[in-house]
Amino acid sequence: MANSIIQPEGWTDAKGYANGVLAKDGTLYVGGQIGWDETQTFQSSDFIGQMEQALTNILAVVKSAGGEAADIVRLTWYVTDKKEYLARQREVGEVYRRILGRHFPAMTMVVVSALIEDEALIEIEATAVLGAAGS
Repeated sequence: MANSIIQPEGWTDAKGYANGVLAKDGTLYVGGQIGWDETQTFQSSDFIGQMEQALTNILAVVKSAGGEAADIVRLTWYVTDKKEYLARQREVGEVYRRILGRHFPAMTMVVVSALIEDEALIEIEATAVLGAAGS
């Protein structure tokens, strides 16, 4: 079995990258997701709105591969504004739990000067392990 490209149904095709790659061993690598929707349109210019969309996008890729939030084993967050992230911790937690529940994988937070898409305030990548090994 070869690796499989994961693209949620109805999403605009990714150009030059994959939204997800499911490896033969059941490991799902979710490419960095930003705060745009399935049509690659930003619906929010707010940090929390973009974070919610990025997490929603990650969950959509995981579900498209046959997984669920509990299968996510790692998240790497890239944020452009450390002070805003820290100031909005309560909202971050509320939105996180609404999207992913009380599942807390290994996480890394990196502050960056900018992201490729000028409107993006946050990018989150994920790794999930699907099947019995990840449950």
